[in-house]
Amino acid sequence: MTIVHNDNETILGRNEINDIDAILAIPNTDPNEVEHIVKNNADSIFTWDYSLSRPALRKLYEKAKVGQWNATTDLPWTTDVDIERTLAADQAILGTGFDASLYADTPVAKWGEKEWLNFGIEGRNWQLSQFLHGEQGALICTAKIVETVPWYDAKLYASTQVVDEARHVEVFARYLNEKLGGSYQVNAHLRMLLDDIINDSRWDMTYLGMQVMVEGLALAAFGFLHQTTTEPLLKQLLRYVMSDEARHVAFGVLSLKEVYDGMTDAEMKDRQEFAFEAAVRMRDRFMQQEVWERQGVNMKDIMPVVLNDPTRGMFQTMLFSKIVPNCKKLGLLDRNDKWLRRRFEEMNVIQFEDWVDTGEEYNAFALDADQAEHAVPVAGE
Repeated sequence: MTIVHNDNETILGRNEINDIDAILAIPNTDPNEVEHIVKNNADSIFTWDYSLSRPALRKLYEKAKVGQWNATTDLPWTTDVDIERTLAADQAILGTGFDASLYADTPVAKWGEKEWLNFGIEGRNWQLSQFLHGEQGALICTAKIVETVPWYDAKLYASTQVVDEARHVEVFARYLNEKLGGSYQVNAHLRMLLDDIINDSRWDMTYLGMQVMVEGLALAAFGFLHQTTTEPLLKQLLRYVMSDEARHVAFGVLSLKEVYDGMTDAEMKDRQEFAFEAAVRMRDRFMQQEVWERQGVNMKDIMPVVLNDPTRGMFQTMLFSKIVPNCKKLGLLDRNDKWLRRRFEEMNVIQFEDWVDTGEEYNAFALDADQAEHAVPVAGE
């Protein structure tokens, strides 16, 4: 049963999270747009206290310094990528990601292997494009954290993440341009979320929005794709990126735990609402609206089925396997009469609350001579 909350209108701009008309009312990004300006309301903070006061952050900083890699020389860019063969192999193992029987009364009812393969190719391009745009958002947000966080140790670590994010933008842009022949524009829901994170003047909101929510979902998505793709260059690229991303999420968890423990209920309610908004925006972005439309499918015809497809829903749910336990560690789930817990229950993602949080998990993702050749940890282990 779907629950309607009166405050959803204020947070999301709609009362019901599955309101198809409201989701589709957000216009796609202009494909000709090459520059997007967002007002940054934050203060830049100097600190003259250079003492080592947060050992966990300094440990993370030391880990980051030895975990650097060179995108140009460490990845085998000469690898030939046959995207049609790759997607055919991936779909042979996992299927298309949709339950075809549910689409009998939709415009895609007559699709055969060729059409679903083409949809998969476009979907891969779209997915990596959104990774690319999200990484640029992380680049900008981490540069903002360097300016706005009042702690010396946090500024040092954030500076290493700026380098990491530049490298991530580099590798996804290069893969899309050289191996897939282009990219999609930023998804409207992702764009709105990035705008909100950058626009907020409070430094901890930059952490919460980017380090915990966006990066947490990205880490899960990268892990899923790394485990399921048969394409060797992409697999290695994702493995390298994940070694950085695990540190980034840990940075957010370690920093915010100290801050949120001392916040009032009213302050925490703001953070809970922001986390919920971010979760819904990220879920909405994975509807792949632009891919369906490029295939000539009217979204109003297909969206109700997509929202109720259990195969698709399982994939989307797994993307929250990092976010929910981190929100629990930060105390966001149960403050204010379990406000965020009830929202995550409605989104069917609360089952991840006791999985491993990312505060210390970054060690399991570390990139070294031995681990680089083995599969990354499965979330929850």
